[in-house]
Amino acid sequence: MRVATRFLLFCALSLAVEAQRFVRFISTDGHEYTGDAILRAGTFDASKSTSARVIVGDILGNFTITKQVKPIRKLLSPLPNERVRTVRCVGFNYVAHNGEAGQPIPGWPILFFKPFTALNTPSDPIPVTAGYQTQGNFTSTMDYETELVIVIKKKAFNISDDEALDHVLGFSVGHDVSHRGWQVDRGGQPQPQFSMGKGADGWAPWGPAIVSTNIIPDPQTLNIWTKVNGVTMQNDTTANMIFGVKHLVSFFSMGITLLPGDVIFTGTPAGVNLGKANPVWLTDGDVVEVGLENVGTCTNMIKYV
Repeated sequence: MRVATRFLLFCALSLAVEAQRFVRFISTDGHEYTGDAILRAGTFDASKSTSARVIVGDILGNFTITKQVKPIRKLLSPLPNERVRTVRCVGFNYVAHNGEAGQPIPGWPILFFKPFTALNTPSDPIPVTAGYQTQGNFTSTMDYETELVIVIKKKAFNISDDEALDHVLGFSVGHDVSHRGWQVDRGGQPQPQFSMGKGADGWAPWGPAIVSTNIIPDPQTLNIWTKVNGVTMQNDTTANMIFGVKHLVSFFSMGITLLPGDVIFTGTPAGVNLGKANPVWLTDGDVVEVGLENVGTCTNMIKYV
């Protein structure tokens, strides 16, 4: 191999190793790209990035980061919906949230699923159809839940906690949009009905990037928050998760194969409307921002349709 060719190959491999913040975006030329977000000075929030280095290949397999830089016109979900095999979600995974919801501390992770059609971009509206809006004596009880999101990069089956992070591509932040009327009041008492209360189309905004485990080697040290119309409603740390990332990945691989592209929403901290004496439920036009340290923010408007 000629020296020049070796040098170019070395550069390509180096760039691949250094990939940190995977984004999917539409550029000003109207085309869709996957890229490595270039952060603006003074912020870790990938949603503020205005450009990215173009990635060629599959971020769940073999890829190369090129030197080509494209401007970002709009950020999309970090993975196309059809690339996400399964959306797994965890309920009641912060002690204080269990307290406000009147729930005991679980002995093992509580799992439910969302369809991939629930996934949404970091900025598009969250649609609320007629069946979830106030009607007659049924009051719409839309709630917010900010969550750390795990993205699986390679197949996992019956793995240990110690092996878990080897199967993780990185982390995002997600909004587990919840309707307490369908989850609880119409939810098949005495247990909640998670699917009808949480699985509607567009009810899982996530992004703005998948931040590599190179940047976040320990996901249990991150500040996590929610703002509604600019007012902070949730503010906690992932250190307070009952079941951490490693255990969740291991636990969910117990008899259920995790595949590349699977995402796991890991539960929300305290501060949601559920359990408040005087809840202020989300309604048409409210803007919800969910954020995670070293990842960024998703900012979406509630929109009655």
